[in-house]
Amino acid sequence: QVQLVESGGGLVQAGGYLRLSCVASGGTFDSYAMGWFRQAPGKEREFVAAISWSSENIEYTDSVKGRFTISRDNAANTVYLLMNSLEPEDTAVYYCAAEPASWSATIAIHAGVYDYWGQGTQVTVSS
Repeated sequence: QVQLVESGGGLVQAGGYLRLSCVASGGTFDSYAMGWFRQAPGKEREFVAAISWSSENIEYTDSVKGRFTISRDNAANTVYLLMNSLEPEDTAVYYCAAEPASWSATIAIHAGVYDYWGQGTQVTVSS
């Protein structure tokens, strides 16, 4: 069983930045594809970014391209989401997710594919 714990959320002004971290335990982190999702009040959970366990494949949703960067440190069992140029529309609870992957380049953008989820961290961007 994999446990995921997110941190790094908070309140920031528009144009600011935050770096989210997600630490995994209880599994073999370097065999998991990882993703970040977010859910704003009254909205569906949406894909933000994903990274394969080898880091060779990365995907972003269009609204964050050029502003957000996903990365991972397999030695530290951690995946990061660096969020620059934050906008009020980025306000949401951010979740990390893990999916066992047999291929190093596997990547997933659909929430239903992921087996494990963290509890989420709140990001609030004020205008």
